[in-house]
Amino acid sequence: MENTRRRLRSGTVVLGGMGLLAAALTACSSEPDKRCVDRGSYNFAKGYKVVSDKNCKTTKAAVNADWYYGGKKQGSWVDGGSFTRPRRGSGGSSGGGHGVHRGGFGGGHHSSGG
Repeated sequence: MENTRRRLRSGTVVLGGMGLLAAALTACSSEPDKRCVDRGSYNFAKGYKVVSDKNCKTTKAAVNADWYYGGKKQGSWVDGGSFTRPRRGSGGSSGGGHGVHRGGFGGGHHSSGG
């Protein structure tokens, strides 16, 4: 019984360590968290409508699409991010670094930067 308990504990430690490693590698990714959105779809309550990535990869898209960095996705909408790509080492999508633009009075979707 004691051997079984000890073996289970060591397995839990290994699995927990793998989870931490995966989280660390994801956090250190060189590619920032981004989504392709329709710039013309802004809704005060929801944010921007997420569209297919192919719309941001071509100049002949049917919508006015652009990459939107960070933010919080809810369903097919995202809000709280920025159209400005974060600089390297700024924390990516952590929300507190450079290049992150939060809405508010005068911070509508027609503003030009972060």
